[in-house]
Amino acid sequence: MDFVSIRIITEDVARLAQFYERATGVQATWSNENFAELTASSATLAIASTRTVPLFAPGAARQADNNSVIIEFLVDNVDDTYRNLTGFVEDFVNEPTTMPWGNRSLLLRDPDGNLVNFFTPVTQAAIDKFAR
Repeated sequence: MDFVSIRIITEDVARLAQFYERATGVQATWSNENFAELTASSATLAIASTRTVPLFAPGAARQADNNSVIIEFLVDNVDDTYRNLTGFVEDFVNEPTTMPWGNRSLLLRDPDGNLVNFFTPVTQAAIDKFAR
């Protein structure tokens, strides 16, 4: 099995795609006005309109209603990412903070309120875990 993507359901695909393009530096590819993907080397972030939900099952997903998932991005320097996003991101949950498990993390909310974590391994154990 391969983990391929996470899909965010939203009322405004263009707004959310633009947010993630700016936040990650990855250009979205569009299948149509209802679906965009940002593809990195290890996974894809898919952004889909609420109009796509009935194709799976009506009411199966609700936009801007995530309270349990954190979308995470490994970055070279989380402090640089924070400086780059300051003035752009409206809701920082924390500033870069070194976590007990060895990652320096920046937690924020995207325009739909989804939690997003940018992190950089800083201890040797964390660096070894994420060695590219």
